[in-house]
This record gives sequence, C-alpha cells and structure tokens, in this order.
Amino acid sequence: MTGGSSTARPLDGRALVVAGRYNESVTRKLLEGAEHALSNAGFGTRDVDVVWVPGAFELPLVIDRGLATGKYVLAVALGVVIRGETTHFEYIASETARGISTVARQHGIPVGFGVLTCEVMGQALARAGGDAGNKGAEAAEAAVATARVLQQFGRGA
Repeated sequence: MTGGSSTARPLDGRALVVAGRYNESVTRKLLEGAEHALSNAGFGTRDVDVVWVPGAFELPLVIDRGLATGKYVLAVALGVVIRGETTHFEYIASETARGISTVARQHGIPVGFGVLTCEVMGQALARAGGDAGNKGAEAAEAAVATARVLQQFGRGA
C-alpha cells in the first residue's frame, strides 16, 4: 500500500455528517468546514447527508443508526462541549469520544472526530474557522483519508 495522493480514486458512496445543536453558532462553522472539505474530496452536495441532534452526547447513537443503513462510506461527528462549573463536561466529552470510536470500529467505517472540547467559548471559536483552523474540515479530511486507506483493502476484507 502507498500513502495518500491527490490522484486518489474517488470514494464510491455517501457521507454522513451529524452535528450537535448545542453551541450551534460554533457547530455551524464546523459544518461549513466539513462540507467544504468533503466537496474538495469529490462529494457533491447530494452525496452528503447532514443530520442535526440535540448535542454531542447524541452523536454516537445517530451515527450508529446511519452507518447501519449501509449507504455511507464515512461519517463526520461535529459538536462542541465547553467546560462548566461541574464534572458534567468530563462525562459528556468522554462518553461522546468513546461512543464515536466504538461505532467506527463496529461498522468498519471511518468517523471523523470534529467534537471540540474546550475550556471557554473563545477556544471553540478559534477552532471553528478562527486562528486555530477549522476542526470540522480537519475531521472530514481525516475521514476521507481513512476511507481511502480502507478502500485499498477492498470490500469484505
């Protein structure tokens, strides 16, 4: 197998993007980045399904159900969890990450992790198209790159 290249064979299938509405002003910027990255990878607007859920905690379940349909070659999880004054942050962030990882392994389909876990809103804004780039775009790019690697193994591997 070789590394990725700009002449990689296009992925045959659809992309699922699941976004949490909590902190939606930030999540929408992550979504813009993810959609742009998917477009650059050859996914047309009709090849990308965007589904909104209440928050980050709901992402793994909805991605699991989406991937179970068999029509997606990759998924991207987008959300924002900002630390508060209680331990709630740790539970949500940890379980969301664990759930997304589990879903990807169970289905054998890459899920780009675009869930921000930040101390304050300023950090989230910086990572949603600000000084720190757009983590939604990075998550989509990672999912595409991983899907291309898996494609090299062929179906049924």
